[in-house]
Amino acid sequence: MEDYDGRQIVGMDLHQRRSVLVRMSEDGRRLGSAWITSSPAELRKEIARAGKSPRVVLEAAYGWQWAADTLAAAGAEVHLAHPPG
Repeated sequence: MEDYDGRQIVGMDLHQRRSVLVRMSEDGRRLGSAWITSSPAELRKEIARAGKSPRVVLEAAYGWQWAADTLAAAGAEVHLAHPPG
């Protein structure tokens, strides 16, 4: 569903080689998902689909810093989630 023009919320499950992003509307409708190669270039390309200033929940697991930096540079509001919590 690409016709949504509101702010998007993105959940990201970060892994060393490949990661998954799920985009949702503010009212919880699923807008899309994608598996990406875990790289700054791929993340920038995919997060652009989430529009202006998306809210991104990123798992604060080993190696998360590059993803948080890439997302912030792309204008995302990044929230870290603690994996065991």
